Amino acid sequence: MSRGEEIPEHLPGGSGGVWRVGRTVRRPTGPWTPAVHELLDWLADEGLGGIPHVSGVDEDGREIVSYIEGRGVPVDDEVVLDQVLVEAVAWLRDFHDIVDGYAPDGPRVWRQTGDDPVDLAPGQIICHNDPGAYNWIIQSGHFVAMIDWDLAGPGRPIDDLAFLCWTAIPLYREIPLEDVVRRLELVVDTYAEWGPLTLLDAVVARMTTASERIATGIERGDPGMINLQKKGEPQRTRDRVAAFEARLPAIREALEK
Repeated sequence: MSRGEEIPEHLPGGSGGVWRVGRTVRRPTGPWTPAVHELLDWLADEGLGGIPHVSGVDEDGREIVSYIEGRGVPVDDEVVLDQVLVEAVAWLRDFHDIVDGYAPDGPRVWRQTGDDPVDLAPGQIICHNDPGAYNWIIQSGHFVAMIDWDLAGPGRPIDDLAFLCWTAIPLYREIPLEDVVRRLELVVDTYAEWGPLTLLDAVVARMTTASERIATGIERGDPGMINLQKKGEPQRTRDRVAAFEARLPAIREALEK
């Protein structure tokens, strides 16, 4: 290695991880990468903050995006503060409001819709599709960025919000009922679009779709989805959805009091 050349640092993640090289992050590309880069460039031009900026592809065929300072969220061990939750939901609302004006000039290939280019269907926007708290960057106790955009693609805004709730309230594991109700109401008040019962129904549907997409990705040979299979997916998510559904009656009852 020549003098001054940066030593890559592997940053582990759920679908295989990425590499930090200096002030950049490098990630393996796929047929979906051009569409994701086009989206991120458009969002940057529209002034959306809290996103990585694209600098092309390196000599090893990996995408190059900016490294954002801060820490990630170990979702299995941490419940983010109420204020951080509110900040992330407010960012998601801003993103959705901005991206509602984004219309690719033809079909695009996205990672979770298969190998064939697709258009946006009525009522769809380009969602992040993986806005779990493990993809947040926190600085000095505040939400500052959403990373890992490789799963971006067509979807409904409520699906993104439901996915966020899954790991950020969190709903995928059991926490005190009063905390679930309080934090769910914070989400609903901040996003200001749907009621809590509608959002709870969307969580079940979205996370069921998540498990199906992982299974389909494994069948297609997607390396990231195969890596998730090593961690017990998609059965892990299926089991968690079933456990959440068993808790739902108590959550609904508490919301109606």
